[in-house]
Amino acid sequence: MKTKAAVLRGVGQDWRIEEIELGDPVPGEVQVRLVASGMCHSDHHLRTGGSPIPFPVIGGHEGSGIVTKVGPGVTSLVEGDHVVTAFIPACGTCGPCSRGLQNLCDEGAGLLTGRSISDGTYRASAKGEPLVPMCLLGTFSPYITVNEASLVKIEKDIPLEAAALLGCGVATGWGSATAIGGTKVGDTVVVVGVGGVGINAVQGAAAAGARHVIAVDPVEFKRHMALALGATHVYASLEEAMEPVRDLTWGLMADVTVLTVGDIEGDIIQPALTITAKAGQVVVTAMGDATKNEVTLNLFELTLLQKRVQGAIFGGVGPRTQIPALLHHYRSGALKLEELATTVYRLEDVNQGYDDMLAGKNLRGIIRYTDADF
Repeated sequence: MKTKAAVLRGVGQDWRIEEIELGDPVPGEVQVRLVASGMCHSDHHLRTGGSPIPFPVIGGHEGSGIVTKVGPGVTSLVEGDHVVTAFIPACGTCGPCSRGLQNLCDEGAGLLTGRSISDGTYRASAKGEPLVPMCLLGTFSPYITVNEASLVKIEKDIPLEAAALLGCGVATGWGSATAIGGTKVGDTVVVVGVGGVGINAVQGAAAAGARHVIAVDPVEFKRHMALALGATHVYASLEEAMEPVRDLTWGLMADVTVLTVGDIEGDIIQPALTITAKAGQVVVTAMGDATKNEVTLNLFELTLLQKRVQGAIFGGVGPRTQIPALLHHYRSGALKLEELATTVYRLEDVNQGYDDMLAGKNLRGIIRYTDADF
């Protein structure tokens, strides 16, 4: 079928809306008509060259929609099902999946290749040239054809537009504070960077019962939103937060520090360690340039104060477990979803959406698809 997509053809270029050809599902795949797509900072890393991916690429890896076609052999979905995309596929049978680590599924090795899990070929093309869908999804297009391992079925009473962000930002942030961070009742949690991921680390820490949830971000609008969604204190920088955290905790410092800045650099690790308590944990969720490997870290402090630095992907929990669990929190009122999409865009305005993100004007921009897009 012919449809359209926001396509990136090289580092530093703008997203371009192009007509594309989308293939029908092969065995193990389904086609989805999307309702919405989140605009995650990770897609901007493609534009800067921070994430290695072959061009041209269809952006987008947060999405929600309705199944319109089902390929042979698909057992988990039928036409009409409502689904959320999961940027980490979960096959359920590989080594990590069998150990309960579906967020580290072996199929994730092909996320940036564009080659279908099902048969190793490409499902989208433009002018006869294969297109690489971001994270094997490519939700900057009204239709996607993807493997069933990359989709999670949700109940039909859940608003699909709100659910779109569950596929990355919400699950990643919430789990970074709860599953990976292990936030407990009474803890002090510092979240550094309050964008589409960090705001959900704030929500997760608050829901887990943290006594102090300290949000750190230079943008006043984001600090305001953090207070509205669970933060108890906000500061413009780690340096500004250091002494107040010391006072709040009687010198103990933070039990958990979550790093969710838009583009991480190695020199933030040591300040994060400093604001973290003895035997505390720094959770590194933010992404940076894949070619950079220098980190500032005081090994004396790391060893003698028994602190930890821990990476996190998809919040440490498999999508088939985390997304339904998050919807329970949404139903209970503990998780806010509608409030996260602070600006709605058309697909044609994708570049403006990313300009707004970089300017700190939104928590998470969202692309809304309408009848005009199909």
